[in-house]
Formats: sequence, C-alpha cells, structure tokens
Amino acid sequence: KELDMTEFKAVANPIDSAGSTKQLLSNLFYGWGYNFYRKENQLRADDLLVRAKVSEMLAAARTHLADLERAWRREHLPEPTREHPYADAAAVASAQQMQRAQQLIEALELRVRTVGVPEMDRINQRHRNERDTLQQLVGVDGELVLAAKGFSDAALAQRDAAALAMQMPDLLVQSGLENGLAQRQQVLSALAT
Repeated sequence: KELDMTEFKAVANPIDSAGSTKQLLSNLFYGWGYNFYRKENQLRADDLLVRAKVSEMLAAARTHLADLERAWRREHLPEPTREHPYADAAAVASAQQMQRAQQLIEALELRVRTVGVPEMDRINQRHRNERDTLQQLVGVDGELVLAAKGFSDAALAQRDAAALAMQMPDLLVQSGLENGLAQRQQVLSALAT
C-alpha cells in the first residue's frame, strides 16, 4: 500500500476527441452556464479529492492514537479499588496529553477539509486567469499530500501511546503540514488582490 506522489499523471478525457458530438454537448453545457469538462473544473475537483485524501491520512493517524490510548488506559488506569481509590496523577496527565494530541490532529484535519478555495465567480473569471491559480494549488496540494503521508507514516509506526502523544507537536512541525496550509493560503490571497 505504497503511495507514490512523485509523479502526477494526466488522464485524457474521452470527450475531447468526440468531434461533432463534443461540440453539441459543449453547447448544451455552455447554454446552462457550466462546462463540466473545462480544465478549471477538473482542477477544482482534483483539489477536493486531494484534500479528502490528506484528511483521510490524518484521520488514520488520529484513529491509531485513539486505539493506542485505549490500550494504554486499560494497562495504566485500572478501575478504582478501596486500596487505590484515586488514579495515579502521572497516568492521568499522560492520558490527558494523549487526548490533546488527538484534538490537535482533529483540528488540523478540520482545517484541511475547510481550507479556502477559489470561488467560481463569473464576473471575476472574465478578468483573471483562474487556471494558473488552480495549477499552483495542485503543486501546493502535492506537497501537502507528501507532508500528510510522512506524518501519517511516522504516527502509524509508533506503538507507544505516551511517546506518540509527546512527539505529536514535533511530528506536525517536521511534517510541514502547517507550512503547506500557509502556502496554500498565500496562493489564494494572491488571487484576491
């Protein structure tokens, strides 16, 4: 299950060589004000797919940490007894750190899913070249996928919940996910000006 993002493949659209049928379909779609086969729309759809995949990778890392946390809690936080009515304070602190790490991943996953996209505004489309911006986003999204894959692999390789929770902030910084999201925002802010 190896993900190789070093090369992007272009898939030919079969309708591009359809001749007069293509012209008829294009006229129908343009008549409705929308062309499903425009490059901009394909890039916009690809952007959604890439962000969904990045979100999946982050969700897998969060689920892995949650599974490790459950096993860790069974081992280190037993049910209270008369002899030991209170849990060990260090164990409770570790459990809370694991929960904070999961919340950190969940917040990042939410940011990836809800990150801004170029609006499809007909008025502005006349005055700017949206395709260039979307192609820049494809490059940024490729880097985002590589960062998410590196983070996910590092998290899934860890078998100690407490160690993973402690390493989580460093893993996120090393992965470059935050930088990728900031770079994406920078591309979109250049579009707004």
